[in-house]
Amino acid sequence: MQIFWKDPTSESAYDRARCNSVFNLERPNCFPRAVINATCTEDVISAIKLAAHRERCQVAVRSGGHSIFVWSLHENSILVNLGNWKEIVVDADSKIAQVTTSVTGFELNHYLRTKNQLFFPTGHCPDVALGGFLLQGGQGWNCRNWGYACDLLVGVEVVTAEGDVLFCNQHENQDLFWAARGAGPLFPAIVTKFHLQLLPDPTAGLRSSGYIYPANMYRQAFEWVQSIIPSADQDTEIVMVAFYSESSGEVCFKVNFVTMKANALAAEHALKQLHQGRPPGTITEWVSQEGSLDDLFNDQRLANPPSHYYYTDNSYISNMVNVTEVLEESFLTLPPGKSFAFWYPMYPRSRQPKSDMALSVPSDHYFSMYAVSEDRDDARRCRTWVEKTMRRIREYAVGSYLGECDLKLSHDWYWTKDAARRLTAIREKWDPDCLFCTVHDKQGEQGV
Repeated sequence: MQIFWKDPTSESAYDRARCNSVFNLERPNCFPRAVINATCTEDVISAIKLAAHRERCQVAVRSGGHSIFVWSLHENSILVNLGNWKEIVVDADSKIAQVTTSVTGFELNHYLRTKNQLFFPTGHCPDVALGGFLLQGGQGWNCRNWGYACDLLVGVEVVTAEGDVLFCNQHENQDLFWAARGAGPLFPAIVTKFHLQLLPDPTAGLRSSGYIYPANMYRQAFEWVQSIIPSADQDTEIVMVAFYSESSGEVCFKVNFVTMKANALAAEHALKQLHQGRPPGTITEWVSQEGSLDDLFNDQRLANPPSHYYYTDNSYISNMVNVTEVLEESFLTLPPGKSFAFWYPMYPRSRQPKSDMALSVPSDHYFSMYAVSEDRDDARRCRTWVEKTMRRIREYAVGSYLGECDLKLSHDWYWTKDAARRLTAIREKWDPDCLFCTVHDKQGEQGV
């Protein structure tokens, strides 16, 4: 177990450990008392006991470092870095994988496809680790049809604030299992392994279509996409992304369809059905293009480059409003640069009975904004755009997804009121002394 103590006389190794694998250049000005590189359960237990009994400080956790708000950095805490602990074990009969939290979506699916012909709907960005992704619910590939990734979570192994190792599922320690599916940074223990129900690999016949429209086609394009949602193929992911085109000097919209099927002909048929109803006026388009999961991951790498300043926020938009009108100004005022915004339909998952879990999906419409910049001053300008936009549409919103917001609002904005109360009770039971760090307050310090 490697430990890097904060030492003003020799900060280089500590500084590297403090920000190791942190994705966002916008980081809280917080300095842990020590960083521990844990590579086994015993290391996690030792770190918890060190913090609780000798150092008498809190414990923070980092799985992969992709948290936009860098929730792993807390002042005067013990930071448990799980980034070097990578294990994947697959049971061929049950098709259940035991996976440590630092394994990324790219790593997991590469392993599953090459060794087992299996698949798991991980995060879209290839370098997002499973830890934060699954605890926040897991808005993964085609979640509107296949469900959130935490729907496929069948068990978790955790270490509690007392240093006890527990297995949690629908039959054992059910309250922690409930919280592990949607509590996010408020989960009152450290997850060491996830037990995941895997799916057959659907990517052999993967095909995609894309339609890029100019700003003046916003309404026609958006209304077309919304009209096809109820009848669209269940293996087709749909998203509309606004981005700033340097070549045209204006906002453009990409309507993107990705169909994952084992059979290429079936995927092509599904996409050609959608193609027939598209409105004319595209700048460019492609139909039923052959591709792979690696291609999709590479596209996400380009859209979410490292060594940039990021800020993000999101809202579920009420089903009772005209979402085209509500989001029009938000989309069309996108600033020049690498920032982007997208609308993602949650139907039919949003209308299906919810499993007994902390996560809630309160509407059919998910809207998210990403401020992305290489320059700190420009990053402030882009962040102001996100904050101003979100204030404007808040009256039409019914909640937010944990994975792309900073949890500054009341708990019943992110969970139902009953779920928020239940989560509070679970935290009081399993972490009554608040050993585990949660999120930052406005000054970057601990906040709940």
